[in-house]
Amino acid sequence: MSTLARFQPAFLTLAAVGLTPIALGYGAAPNVTLPWMFGIDASAANTRHIFRAVMGLYLALALFWLMGARKPDLRIPALWSLVIFMGGLAAGRALSLLLDGLPHPLLLIYLFLELGFCALGWKLLTDR
Repeated sequence: MSTLARFQPAFLTLAAVGLTPIALGYGAAPNVTLPWMFGIDASAANTRHIFRAVMGLYLALALFWLMGARKPDLRIPALWSLVIFMGGLAAGRALSLLLDGLPHPLLLIYLFLELGFCALGWKLLTDR
């Protein structure tokens, strides 16, 4: 195992821990957090439903990454899911930048974090 591959469990744990508050910010109390953070009106049940579903997806992936950090046989699949997830989020945000213009500054920070996690995850997958 390469020196870089030894970092895989810590990386997966960091990603899971870092994603958890973002997930909760989207879905635990969307009628409170979304207007406060992004100016999104979350009074409609459909809006809250969508954001709680996103929270569930984020938390499920975070749980899988924690499982991958603990179980060596799940580590590579967990890294693949992280790279695909972060890359997909970053691609969607990049498309939105082109089509919609600049979003809230926090969403730009998310974009750079997603790009970084995607790139580092890719490095951890390819350096074995």
